[in-house]
Formats: sequence, C-alpha cells, structure tokens
Amino acid sequence: MDWLTRMNAAITYVEENLDGEIDHETLAKIACCSSHNFFRMFSFITDVSLSEYIRRRRLTLAALELQNSNIKVIDIAMKYGYDSPVSFSRAFQQLHGVTPTEARTDGVTLKAYPRMSFQISIKGEKEMDYRIETKEAFQVFGIEGVFDAEAGITNGKNDPSLRKPSDLWCECLANGAHDKLEMDSGDLPTFVGKNLGKVHAVCDYRKTEANTFPYMLCAFRSSNSNVAGYTIADIPAHTWAIFPSEKFEYDNMGTVIESLYKRIFSEWLPTSNYEQVGGLDMELYGGDDEYGYIELWLAVKKKVM
Repeated sequence: MDWLTRMNAAITYVEENLDGEIDHETLAKIACCSSHNFFRMFSFITDVSLSEYIRRRRLTLAALELQNSNIKVIDIAMKYGYDSPVSFSRAFQQLHGVTPTEARTDGVTLKAYPRMSFQISIKGEKEMDYRIETKEAFQVFGIEGVFDAEAGITNGKNDPSLRKPSDLWCECLANGAHDKLEMDSGDLPTFVGKNLGKVHAVCDYRKTEANTFPYMLCAFRSSNSNVAGYTIADIPAHTWAIFPSEKFEYDNMGTVIESLYKRIFSEWLPTSNYEQVGGLDMELYGGDDEYGYIELWLAVKKKVM
C-alpha cells in the first residue's frame, strides 16, 4: 500500500467515525507510522491540525442535521462529541457565526468544510536537495521529554497548555543543561558533517505510552563522552534520507525547520521510492556565529513495489 493510499485510508477512518470515537493509535496503524508522525504529516501537508479538521467536519455535519431534521440540539451535540449544549453552542457559533437554533432559520448562511483527500500535486518550482546514506547503529545521549502526540504541531489550533519540544529546548538553554550537554558530548562521529555542532535532537526513537512520543536533546556518544546522568538511546542501523537547509539567520530557525518538514512530507515522500520508518528522525544543528544551518535526517526504507 503506497503513501497516498494509506493517508486516504486514514481519512476514511476519520470520516467513518466523526459521530464516535477516533482512536489515534488506529489512525497511526492505518498510516503505518507513529501517531505523532501522522499528526505532524497531516499538519504540514494540509496547513491545519488533525484535531481542527475533525472539529470542522463534525460541526459541518451538525449544521446539515440541524437544517434537515428535527433532532434536538442536545442530541446532535452528544452525537458529535460535545458533553453539553453550552459547549456545543459555543463551538458552533465560533465556526458558523450563528447559534445552533439560528441555524434552522431559512436563508441563514453556514460554513461547510468538505472531506479532504490526498493526491500528488506536481509543483517543481524549486529543487530540493537530499542525499541517501546508510549508517551503522550508534548511540546518542541527552535530556529526554515525553510529549502528547499533538504537542508541537504548529498549524491549526492546539491546546496551549500542552508541553512541547520547544519548551524543552528553552528550559535547557535557560538552566545551563544545554551547555553542559555540549561540554559532555565528546567527539563527533566521522559520519557527521564538519559544519555541525555537538547538540542535536532525536524524535520517536523508542516506544512510549499511547498517543505520546519521546524527544531528546542529544549528543552522539563517543569514547570520550561523559554520559553520567543522561538518558541513552540506541539508534539501529538505518538508511537515512538527509535534507540540508540553506544558511539562515537564527531568528528564522523555526520557519526554516517548518518549511523543510513541509516540503519533505508534501513533496518528497509522496513521490520518492522511499517511505519513513515509524517516525524516527533527527535534527542536526550547525552553522557559525552569523548564520545557522540544519540537516533533517529521516530513517527510511525502500517502498515495496
């Protein structure tokens, strides 16, 4: 089953369960990736988070039922996952601009968000640099956090109370843990470019509880690394698709990373002969005093044709 087929099968599952429970682990299995990676791919490709898409679709169907049936508002609210008429009315009015009761008035204007489908769009206006490299197993060590599967999804509306990987970076930079990890890192392995630094990040490298993912500020372990007090992770031998950025001003780092991921998920993966292994990827940081540089590493395997 190719990438497009899996993504569209996942959307079919969502659509068939808009009036019930949508299980994130089931979604991930259909898409053959981790739940966090599915949320991330969906967000980068569609420019809306999965939770926001589900909310819009449920309220679209709720509006149709209000206009075309005599079902009580409370029953429609419960059907589409709202535990009270008040919460349903608030969400409905935020999306449609009218209350559920007003939606039954002749001539009222409502919003309809159609079902999404995935297809390949050939753009080709700008080339995309990448390289494929096979690397033996290695270890990284560092400071780990475990996050909600939707934490850090940049597009759409998300719970601002969710702790995100960027919060871990800020904490480690503020409390000196980042600088200590850099001092404890030791030598870089020979397979890492000379223009890269000592502190990087790795994501989805081990199993955690359902609907969560691990993310670690990490250094490569070498013979002269000091790993005492750190979390150690084994990274198996893999083929990696490596995507280098252009040099950028450090204030633009977030935008550069987001743009690079978006192109990987929306342009490269759907059209390449490779698919990602789970959600394993690394962010390798480098640069100089003036400009930053990043490489995104995705563990991949060749598609079965």
